[in-house]
Amino acid sequence: MAPEAGRSGRARLYHVELPMRTPFDHPAARRRTSDSLVLRLSADGVDGIGECAPRSYVTGETTGSVRTALEQVDFDALFALLTGRDPQELLGLLHRDGFARTFGIDGGNNLLCLLETAVLDWLGRRSGVGARELLPGEADEGRRSLPVSQVLDLSLDAEEFLATRGPFHFVKIKASDDIEHDARTVRTIRDKIGDDVPVMVDANMCWTPENSVDHARRLREAGVDYVEEPLPKGSWEALRALRRDGGLRIMLDESVCTGRDARTAVESGACDAFNIRVSKNGGPLPAAGLVAYARENGVRFQFGVQVAEVGPLINSGRALAFGHPDALTVEAGQSDRFFPEMIVAPPPAVDRHTNTLAPADGTGWGMDLAASAERWAVRDL
Repeated sequence: MAPEAGRSGRARLYHVELPMRTPFDHPAARRRTSDSLVLRLSADGVDGIGECAPRSYVTGETTGSVRTALEQVDFDALFALLTGRDPQELLGLLHRDGFARTFGIDGGNNLLCLLETAVLDWLGRRSGVGARELLPGEADEGRRSLPVSQVLDLSLDAEEFLATRGPFHFVKIKASDDIEHDARTVRTIRDKIGDDVPVMVDANMCWTPENSVDHARRLREAGVDYVEEPLPKGSWEALRALRRDGGLRIMLDESVCTGRDARTAVESGACDAFNIRVSKNGGPLPAAGLVAYARENGVRFQFGVQVAEVGPLINSGRALAFGHPDALTVEAGQSDRFFPEMIVAPPPAVDRHTNTLAPADGTGWGMDLAASAERWAVRDL
C-alpha cells in the first residue's frame, strides 16, 4: 500500500466474518461466525495490525458503530506522531498517558482497542521489540508456558467435554436457563476432576436479584467456586447482597469495562475478581491498568477473550498473561477449534495435549496478515 500524497502512512480496514467450524452458545449470544475489525497501519516500510471484537451486549458497540467512528479519526495526525517520534519514546508516552491522550483520539473501548493494538504492533516491529516488552508486567523470558482454562458452552454436554477437553486446570461452565441442569453439570464435572481444579459458572447476566441467592447456594452445594456476571450489568447493590448471602465468590465481566466501573465495583463490595478482556477494556494498556488496580485492592483477575477473536487480540491478551502470571486463569480462546483457516500467520496455538500456551515469537504481536485476509478488506482510511 503506497501512502497517499501528503500522508506518511496508510491504513486499511478489514471486517472479518470467518465461518466457525464449531459453534459457541451462551445465554447472552449465539455465535456462528467471527465478527472482528482488523486494522493495518503501514508506514516507513513497517506494518502494524490491530483488532477489536465489539459486542453490543458488553460495551454497546458494534462493528458498524466502530466503523462509523473510524471515519472521524484524523489518520494524517496519527501517522505524523507515529513516524515523527522515536518508537521507544512514543511507547513510554503511551505507558504514561494512555493511547487516547497521547494521540488525542476519543471514542468507545473497541475503537480505542483497534487503534492501540495496531499502533503497539507497529512500534514493536519498528523497534524490534516483542509482545511482552510492549506491555507492563514481568519480563520473565524464562517462562515458556502457562496453563489455560477449558470452557463448556451450551453446544457440548458434560460427558463429551470431560472425554475430549482435558487435562483441566480451570473449568468455566456457561449457564443454561435451568439451575438444576447447571448443578448436575457441575456435579458431573466435579466428581471427575476432583476438588483441586477451580470451577466457575458464567451466568452471563441471566439471573435476577430475586433468584440469585438460591441459585448461588445450589451451585455451591454442587461444587462451584466462582460465579461470573450473574446479574444484569451494574447491579451493584444486588451483587453485594449476593456476595454476602450466596456463598460464592463473584467475578465481574460485562460490569467492568472501564477503570471507573472497576472502582465502583470495588467500592460497592460487589465482586472478588475481574474478567479482563483486551477488546472490552479498551486495549492492552488499559487492561494492564485494571490488573494493577485489582492487585492494589485485593481483587483477583483472569484474562478472558471475546469469543472468536481472529488475530492481534489473541496474542496481545496472551502477552498480558505472560506478564502477569498470578492471574486466576487464562482463557486463551479456541481459534484452533473454531476456524479451519485463519487470516494471520503463524496462527495462534494452544498445546491441546497439556492445555498450555507458549509466548509468541517475533516482534510486535508476532503475526502477519495472510493473503486470505484481503477478501475481508472493506476500505482504505
